[in-house]
Amino acid sequence: MLIKSNTSKLIVTLSFLLILPFVQKQWFNLYSLNIDDISFYSILYYLSGAICPSLVCLNSLKNYTYYKFNKDKFVSIKVIKGKRLLLIVAINLIFLSYLIADYIYINFDLILNLFLDGINLPKPDIPQLSFFIFLISILLIFKKSRFLLKKIILINFILISLYLWHLQINNISVDDHFHIYRYFGLNDLNLINLSILVAIEISFYTWSFISYKTNLSDWIVPKPQKGDIIPFLNIFIFYFFIIIYYSILT
Repeated sequence: MLIKSNTSKLIVTLSFLLILPFVQKQWFNLYSLNIDDISFYSILYYLSGAICPSLVCLNSLKNYTYYKFNKDKFVSIKVIKGKRLLLIVAINLIFLSYLIADYIYINFDLILNLFLDGINLPKPDIPQLSFFIFLISILLIFKKSRFLLKKIILINFILISLYLWHLQINNISVDDHFHIYRYFGLNDLNLINLSILVAIEISFYTWSFISYKTNLSDWIVPKPQKGDIIPFLNIFIFYFFIIIYYSILT
């Protein structure tokens, strides 16, 4: 019953996201008729830019943050340990920490370029970046700070989404002064924002699996089973519809 309920809620949410861009376009048409004055539709259109990012954050916080894994069959299944586990832990932890550090940097870079002209945020050099990666890695190791960091990431996503919405409404072009401009060689900033978040979601899930309960203290991690792949599929399916939403809106 719980699975059916969650599935129904997901279907309703995704259906709403597919309808929303068409509604927003109608609000934009009404807003365009009187673009120089503040009207009900101009306010509505501006505020509508927060709907999708808010739904993304709520869904991520509920379904892609507090993971639980079944360890009942831990003894009977194959495990990962030793040097191979060390390599997996190091790669995942460094990669996730780098993504988070760079994502937060993108947020501050957008703020300064959009609202504080003349102030350039210097890109961290290798020692500074290494320090930030090390600090974030420490936070990811502990359960409570890991959840706090995930909430910061989601707030970061909402803020960047709102900045991009502001750019789109006001036809502000993004050049190479913006750090986000250099990402992946893509022109669609919303797609860049989503791609970074999806990469963080996948890496965060992998790290949650590796660090679950006493896995790291025991230095032994069970190999993923078929059921452990389901969250990956859920992440891809959900964000695929988010990409469709932004494609329709654009």
